[in-house]
Amino acid sequence: MQLRVSIDQAGYDQSATIRNIHFTLQEGQLLAVIGPNGSGKTTLIRAISQVLPYDEGQYHINGTNLKEASENSRAQLMAVVPQSTYVPPSFLVREVVLMGRTPYMNWNGKSSRVDEKFVQEAMEQTDVKKFEDQLCGELSAGERQRVILARALAQNTPVLLMDEPTSHLDLRYQIEFLELTRTLGINNGKTVLVAMHDLNLAARFGDLFLAMKNGSTDAFGSAQDVLLPEKLSEIYDLAVRVIKLPDGGSTVVIPQ
Repeated sequence: MQLRVSIDQAGYDQSATIRNIHFTLQEGQLLAVIGPNGSGKTTLIRAISQVLPYDEGQYHINGTNLKEASENSRAQLMAVVPQSTYVPPSFLVREVVLMGRTPYMNWNGKSSRVDEKFVQEAMEQTDVKKFEDQLCGELSAGERQRVILARALAQNTPVLLMDEPTSHLDLRYQIEFLELTRTLGINNGKTVLVAMHDLNLAARFGDLFLAMKNGSTDAFGSAQDVLLPEKLSEIYDLAVRVIKLPDGGSTVVIPQ
């Protein structure tokens, strides 16, 4: 599965918030989108998922033009995990996760055995099955975030778009979820784009890196191309050191 993105400009109310962004991802690859606040990471995800009012770009998943596809077809091709941890407080956890199967249900909205299978697997993978019968309003912010992640996994799409998906998770769940995401990419052929603030998590899990600044691409490529001290210092306007640990290739980014 291939995700191809070519954005001339996109934004809100005829304002070009992001511009000149072009890349192609293959199945199994995880792209870490990095950059300071306001650099356009969230806008990029909204452009690809076709929710921006102003957009001059082209987006294809395995040859399917997302601009020409129906909303239901797009929902079967890509799932989005937003920054917000809001979920309906009066819904049960399993009901929210089942919402991820909406693009596959018939007109009466009744779930099938296949739907239930994906829901159960998603809850187990994100460790929310233990409170599947609880109201979402009773959960912590981190638990709600995992429910949102489970909903996206239940959608079972070839492409996952994630906007700071670990921002409300503690360190254990940050590592576990990103490891799960990498495993899904490698074993299930999913293509994953993740906007991230934590450069060390990005370095650990990313295959490719898109560094954004002022709404456009500052650098794109492998860790060797992007995670350079001079490049990161320029992007974040902060002197940093990039250290290779003696464990076989782990990279650590620290302020000087």
